[in-house]
Amino acid sequence: MAILSKESLMSYTVRKLSKLSGVSVRTLHWYDEIGLLKPAYYGENGYRYYEEEQLLTLQQILFFRELGFPLKDIQKILGSNDFDTIRALLAHKKTLEEGLNRTKKLVGTVVNTINHLRGKQKMKDKEFYKGFDAGKSKGYEPFLANYQGTVAEDIISESKQATQERSPVELESLDREGHETLKDLAKCMSKGLDPKSDEVQEIIHKRYQLAGRVHEVNKDIFLSYAQMYCDHPDFQKWFDEHYPNLTAFLAEAMRVYAYSKLS
Repeated sequence: MAILSKESLMSYTVRKLSKLSGVSVRTLHWYDEIGLLKPAYYGENGYRYYEEEQLLTLQQILFFRELGFPLKDIQKILGSNDFDTIRALLAHKKTLEEGLNRTKKLVGTVVNTINHLRGKQKMKDKEFYKGFDAGKSKGYEPFLANYQGTVAEDIISESKQATQERSPVELESLDREGHETLKDLAKCMSKGLDPKSDEVQEIIHKRYQLAGRVHEVNKDIFLSYAQMYCDHPDFQKWFDEHYPNLTAFLAEAMRVYAYSKLS
């Protein structure tokens, strides 16, 4: 990428973009490293500068993250030849509206249930579950269906195939083994071991092998997962509930493994 001698009047430093968007400077640096969001140019001072095109790309990334997309799939979609920003925004709009309608129904169910329990109204059995739709995914697949791009279709297909090919017993085994590795990592952290230590790296190797049993994993994907554990609110909430303070330790250990063992 070209290095310009003078920044544009409409350019943003990484710190300014971080403040504007709420995305951490560290995450913006990471997005640059993996090629997800490159700056418009680098100044003579080595700083990254972003313009409107990059701001809109970051908006897309945040929309996709809000819907639960992993970074590898966001890269596939944004990097595809048939990606169209307006079409994506229309798909986001439709998906969010569908989610809003579902939320309104759930709020209504909550209110009606309260009134039912207080004796103010009588609900039919099936009304207890109005707004719940176990067969419908939240965010991820609805967007892909609304967007209807070729890459989106590939992702849906890969996701469904990965799930369908595994029996409930195998899925339960993967979940159990995954928890075991996290428990072992928590013990290592409590003992004060370094993420680079052999004991920690052996556990990370097990996690890498587990991931490989579900889908293809390479260096970039493994690094993306490490970053996602730190950034995605759903993962943050899950780790806080089950393995407090482990996220940063796990992510750093995964980065060490990726850079030293994967190509």
